[in-house]
Amino acid sequence: MEKFKSVDELVDKLKPVDPVYCIRPRAIKKSVDFFMKNFPGEVLYAVKTNPNKFVLDQVYNNGIKNFDVASVNEIKLIKKLYPKAKLFYMHTVKAREDINLAYKEYGIRDFALDTKEELQKILEATNSAKDLTLYVRVAISNEHAEIDLSRKFGALPSEALGLIRLSKQHANKIGISFHVGSQCMHKISFSKGINEIKSLIKKTKIIPDIINVGGGFPSIYPDLKPEPLENYLKEIRKSLEDLNLSKLPKIICEPGRAIVAESGSTIVRVNLRKKYKLYINDGTYGSLFDSGVPNFILPSRMISNGRVQSKKITSFNFYGPTCDSLDYMKGPFLLPNNIKEGDYIELGQLGAYGLTFRTNFNGFYSNHIVQLLDEPIMTMYGDSNRLSYMVA
Repeated sequence: MEKFKSVDELVDKLKPVDPVYCIRPRAIKKSVDFFMKNFPGEVLYAVKTNPNKFVLDQVYNNGIKNFDVASVNEIKLIKKLYPKAKLFYMHTVKAREDINLAYKEYGIRDFALDTKEELQKILEATNSAKDLTLYVRVAISNEHAEIDLSRKFGALPSEALGLIRLSKQHANKIGISFHVGSQCMHKISFSKGINEIKSLIKKTKIIPDIINVGGGFPSIYPDLKPEPLENYLKEIRKSLEDLNLSKLPKIICEPGRAIVAESGSTIVRVNLRKKYKLYINDGTYGSLFDSGVPNFILPSRMISNGRVQSKKITSFNFYGPTCDSLDYMKGPFLLPNNIKEGDYIELGQLGAYGLTFRTNFNGFYSNHIVQLLDEPIMTMYGDSNRLSYMVA
């Protein structure tokens, strides 16, 4: 993998025609260090967020040895790279064949579920194994999340009561989990989730062996500036204390975006300017899905490349290179007013899902990936793990 000291050096040397995806390993180290030092339990990395081998190596080598996997292909990938890693099959809807393969061929013992039917599948596919750790996922409000996951996953609290009792009969260990939704903007969502578990414990008289507080830990974007992550973890610790249990269950979490978002960015080139519309060489069918469908506003900066930048800042919309009108990113993206065809732009916070969602629609596809040693455009991770918002 090519390595550059900075984005400016990259553009100066390569003058790329196609988009270039950049990975900053130091950003991953900072985020992993923070979670490993501050989360009151074990940290799982959600593989779906960014399964690039270089990214996974940074996550693993900096200390996270547990992985949240959602498919057989993710299982195969992680087991091939890190045979000693522990995998948690946290997708609540799985094919019988995949459950069987995960259990028999890859030694996975941790499975999530949110229905009686899924529990039955797990039991039948593993021949009613006695060494299962079963996680009942409870649906909680995702009102503070940018992307709501509660409509698709999770048992209603009223349904979870019987499901927990039934799972307890068949499990070696029982877990209860929830997910606050992707890019959760308020720490109270975690305390609400833990309080729901408190209610379930009271009603079922079953103390889980494990509590999984899920993912949803946010990153920072120009229009989405959450409290420091330290405050989220304080809220989690306080809520766990409020369970008033003589012995606290094992606690796990499964962050993805908060671990890798800052580490990735894409260098794009302007193909055409129409007033306040910029037609660029990457888009929603490429690495910029997050700025199209969920309409995340990505941090952006024009790369000088020897040009003087106007001091006047203008709001722009982006259009991707395909012939589809859905290849549109509303923004607004704030850039110098004199930007024109041939200029380069860096778009940040694409370490999460930037690589995952790429397609080769219309034949537009770039797999040019490089390593950068500079700082991301925006960060929540200050020096010595003192969280602060900084603009590079």
